[in-house]
Amino acid sequence: MNTTRDYSLANLIFGYYALVLIIIGTLLNLFTFFILCHSTFGNAKKRLTLHYMRAMALFDIAMLYGWNLDHFLLPIHGFKLHFYSIAWCKFTGFLNYFAGQASAWLRVFVCLDRYLALNHLHRTWFSASKNVLIVISTSLGIIALINFHFFVFSCFIKSGGEVDNNAKLYQIYPLWDYVHLVLYNFIPFIIMTTFNGVVIYQLIHLRQTTSIHSSAIRHRAMSITLVLTTFLFCVTTIPVTVVFAFYTYQTYVLHQILDSILYTYHVSCFPIYFTTMNDFRRVTISVVKCKCFFTGVAPLSDNRMTTKI
Repeated sequence: MNTTRDYSLANLIFGYYALVLIIIGTLLNLFTFFILCHSTFGNAKKRLTLHYMRAMALFDIAMLYGWNLDHFLLPIHGFKLHFYSIAWCKFTGFLNYFAGQASAWLRVFVCLDRYLALNHLHRTWFSASKNVLIVISTSLGIIALINFHFFVFSCFIKSGGEVDNNAKLYQIYPLWDYVHLVLYNFIPFIIMTTFNGVVIYQLIHLRQTTSIHSSAIRHRAMSITLVLTTFLFCVTTIPVTVVFAFYTYQTYVLHQILDSILYTYHVSCFPIYFTTMNDFRRVTISVVKCKCFFTGVAPLSDNRMTTKI
């Protein structure tokens, strides 16, 4: 088998794998969102982390319809949405960076939430549901404004009639790849690592302590789950973003492999939650058995929430 054919076969494999991720990821993340909205989890005004987790599920879906979709369209159908038209060029350019950065910063606030839950047992400003929604909406608004220039300046028709995804006034690429590396990886990585380090220390301390405050116990299981998801986020996203920003043209196959790993992560929250969260697993099994979302699962009492969250 010659090199050209190997290269084409690799593209087909990556292309159809991207399609599988879109289908499975959309279904699993939607199902995750619905499970997290189930009455069994109680009122989100009391379990504030649910606000972040629900938003993460939705943005994990959005992540699959940017560059990942192009990984399917280019080898299978011979085009990218980014170059299909001016409108698609502007929208996908914005989506690729906005969805990734939003996903990263939602996980940053999850780490902050877990830190506060384990280290500040009294109520803080972040302990109110309204304030958490303000944090989410404000952060999403700021990220949208940072990337809004795609709608204003990016994409134009070249003399040959083809779409150019850069801007006439300045070079968006690779400049914005470097900005993305900072906003999507470096700053979130530093913050998440710092908070997760403190949370892990607290979890070890709680395990070794014989007399544990009930308010701390009730956050332990969910903290383990969310520390795991944020750790995997850093491990799976940093390598591909660095390669894409600095070495994309020299290491195409490596970039495709790392990209596949990155987008696989955005399909992984459901199995992680199902494996590590007792409440999530119980509700999922009950919903599947009953084939009904709103009936058949008893809500958690305050006592059960105290021991399992």
